[in-house]
Amino acid sequence: MISSRCAVTRLATVPGAVIMQPTTLCQPLDCRYCYLPFRKDKHIMPVEVAQAVAASVNEWAGGDPRFEVVWHGGEPLAAGRDHLARLMDTFAGGKHTLQTNAALIDDAWCGFLLERDVGVGVSIDGPASMNTNRVTRAGHPAFRVITRGITRLRSHGIPFSAIAVITDPDPRRAADVYEFFVELGCHSLGVNVEEQEGVNTAVHTTSRGRAAEFWAALTAAWEADPVIQVREVSRVLEFAGSVLGARPAPRPAAAPWDPLPTIAYDGGVILLSPELAGFTDPRFGDFTTGNVLHTRLDVLLAEAEQRTAWLREFWRGVDACRTTCPYFDFCGGGHPANRYFEHAGRMDGTRTAYCTTAKIALLEGVTQHVRTHSD
Repeated sequence: MISSRCAVTRLATVPGAVIMQPTTLCQPLDCRYCYLPFRKDKHIMPVEVAQAVAASVNEWAGGDPRFEVVWHGGEPLAAGRDHLARLMDTFAGGKHTLQTNAALIDDAWCGFLLERDVGVGVSIDGPASMNTNRVTRAGHPAFRVITRGITRLRSHGIPFSAIAVITDPDPRRAADVYEFFVELGCHSLGVNVEEQEGVNTAVHTTSRGRAAEFWAALTAAWEADPVIQVREVSRVLEFAGSVLGARPAPRPAAAPWDPLPTIAYDGGVILLSPELAGFTDPRFGDFTTGNVLHTRLDVLLAEAEQRTAWLREFWRGVDACRTTCPYFDFCGGGHPANRYFEHAGRMDGTRTAYCTTAKIALLEGVTQHVRTHSD
C-alpha cells in the first residue's frame, strides 16, 4: 500500500526525455557485450502503451520543445516502419530520436526519418578492428552492414550522432578512434567503456591510470581538430566551467535527478537505468515503478519514491558516495544498474568499475591534458 504522506524526493517530477522500447528484438546483430536479456525475442510494444505514455508526454512537451522521445531497443527499426509510425503518431509534441545499429537502414527508412524529422544516433565502435564484438546472429563481423546503413544516411543528408563501446581503452588507439568518427561524418560522439551489467557478465580489469591516459589522448585528438563534439570531454569542460564560475551549468551533484523513465514494450516503467528492464530480483521484483497501462506516467513519477522498491537502498549508496568520494561533485553518485550488477545485487555499494573508468579516470584524463597543455 502506498503511504499518503508526502515523501522527500530527489527525483524531478518532470523528465527531460522518455525512452521507449518499441521492441526487444535486436536485428540482425548479436553484440557480444550487449546487456539486453530478450534481444533475440520479438516482443512488440502495443499502440496502447504509446498512447498511455503520450497522455503525460504531450503535456510536458507542450511546455518544453526540447523534450525528447527516444526510441531505443533492441533495435527500434526491427519494429517495422508501419508499426513504429503508429507508435510515434500518438505523440503530439517533443522531438523524436532513435538509436540504431544502422544495419536495416535503406532508402525507405531514410525517407521515413526525413519525413518525421527524427534525430538519429548510430552505434558503431570505431574502425573495423575495434568492432570485433559487434557481430551478426551468424557470428560474422557487422562492420560492413553498419557502414552500409551509414552511407545511406549520408546520401540522404541525414545528420547523425554516434556511440562507441570501447572494451579496451587503449591510449594508443584514442586518436584512431577520433579520426575514424571525423571521417565517418557524425556530428557528435559518445564513448562508453564496456560495462558489466545485465547479461554481460564479462569483467574487464582496465586500470584507472590506463583509462585516464585514454581520455587524455582522446581529448588531445579532439583539441587538435575539434570538428565534432565528444560528449565526455564536453561534460568535463562544462563541469570545470561551473566550478570556476565561467558557465552557469548545474553541477551533477547539485541538480535534481532526471528520472529518465524507460517504457518497456509491455508498459512497465524503469527509472534511472534502462539496463534494469527485463530483470527481476528476489527483493525488488521486476524493478518497475508501475505500468502505464494501469497508472498515468505523471502519477508514477510523482509517487516514485513510494512505488519504487529499490530507490531507498540506492539513495543510501549515493549518500555513501557523497561522504567518501572526492569525485562526487562531478559524478553525482553513479547509476543504479552499475551498482546492482557489480555489487552482487546491492544498490547501496559505492565505487564501481564503471565509476573508475568512465567518471574518475575521465575527469583525471581530461584535466591532466588541460594542465599539461595550458599556456
